[in-house]
Amino acid sequence: MTFGFAPSSAASTSTSADLSAATANRLLEPSEWAAAGIPLLRNPREVVSGLHSRHRPKPATAVVAVLDAEERLRASASFVRRQAPADGWMFRNALLAQLRRVIPHDLRRRTPVRTAVLLYCRDGDARWTEEDGAWMWGLRDACTLHGLRCGAYITLTRDGWQVLGEGRGGRRPNSTSPPEPFALSEAPPPPPRTGGAASEVLRRAAAR
Repeated sequence: MTFGFAPSSAASTSTSADLSAATANRLLEPSEWAAAGIPLLRNPREVVSGLHSRHRPKPATAVVAVLDAEERLRASASFVRRQAPADGWMFRNALLAQLRRVIPHDLRRRTPVRTAVLLYCRDGDARWTEEDGAWMWGLRDACTLHGLRCGAYITLTRDGWQVLGEGRGGRRPNSTSPPEPFALSEAPPPPPRTGGAASEVLRRAAAR
C-alpha cells in the first residue's frame, strides 16, 4: 500500500505560475538584445539571400548558419519548429543539436572567431514577438555552449526580411518569394542540412 498527499489547488497554481515565469525568463527583450553587442552583418541582404536560396524556408522554419571572419558561409542547417509553446531552452537545445551536426565546436579558443546567425521564417509582420525573444535567448545560449560568437537574428515574413535590433531589412527575399540565384563567393556553398536530432527534440517536447 502506498501513502501520499495530493497537492492542493493552491500548490498546483503556484507550480504552474512558477513554470510560466521560468519560461518567460528564457527570452530576450529587444532592448536586451540591442545592448548585448551583437556584431553587425556587413552585407545582411547577401547573407539572407544565400540562406533563402539554399534552404527555401517556409513559415515555422529555422535556419542556423555559421560564418567565418570574412562572412563566408561555413555551415548551415534548417529544421521546422514543432507546435509547442515558445521556450528559449527548447530552442537552444534544437539549435545546439544542429550546430553539433554540421560544424565542430570552438570551445578551445579563447576568443570566438566564427559567428552563428539565425534566420527564422514565420507568419505575421516583422514586429518583435515573444517567440522571437525565445529564439534570441536560444541562439545566444547555443553559441556560448558551442564556442561561437552570437550573431544576428533575422526574421523572414511575407513583408520581407528584418534584422531585429538593427532596423535593417528589405522586401526581398520574403516568405513567399522564389529563391534567387546564388551570389558569387570565394568558397563553394556547403550543402544544406535538414531535420535530424533537433526535429526529434522538438517533436518529443511538443508531445509532452
